[in-house]
Amino acid sequence: MSTISEVTTRVAGFRLWPGALDAAAQANLVAEVFARLDQAPLYRPITPGGRPFSVMMSNFGPLGWVSDRSGYRYQATHPETARPWPAIPQVLLDLWNATVGWPAPPDACLVNLYRESAKMGLHQDKDEADLGAPVLSVSLGDAAMFRIGAAEGGRTTTLKLESGDVCALTGSARLARHGIDRVLEGSSRLIPGGGRLNLTLRCAG
Repeated sequence: MSTISEVTTRVAGFRLWPGALDAAAQANLVAEVFARLDQAPLYRPITPGGRPFSVMMSNFGPLGWVSDRSGYRYQATHPETARPWPAIPQVLLDLWNATVGWPAPPDACLVNLYRESAKMGLHQDKDEADLGAPVLSVSLGDAAMFRIGAAEGGRTTTLKLESGDVCALTGSARLARHGIDRVLEGSSRLIPGGGRLNLTLRCAG
């Protein structure tokens, strides 16, 4: 993978590589993702309280993040098909090595598809075994307004994530509160059927 450039952000530990994937790489990755979704179909999880998520989800890798009335957790199989999750695309593993430089590879890749006004409220990624390991996120398709703030609360910062952007939660931002306030519907034609794909790599086990 060619060298990609990081920019400085206003949130310590939050790292951003705008346009890390060019148009061709984005299209190839989207094709890989949808091929794997034939094996692990998108589904709509529910919160422990029984409320449906507005995003559709799936996973790649040895472990996948799931949510249902039993709680939040990682497991090795799809909750509806009971089949193992497909492998993480190699381009994502290459991105992990080219950006965060963590010694261990990710073992989970959460796939979120945002359509029809879907969004994600402020939350923390804290279901992983090693909370020191970074979280790497890849944006594809429609642009989105991303909000991030300190783990302990207080003011938040909002920025636009475009298709091909890559960002990471590291160091003091590893447990930052973050979410997607809204997706700019129709800003990209990359995703078949429209919308935004977010691919989140984590060391879960």
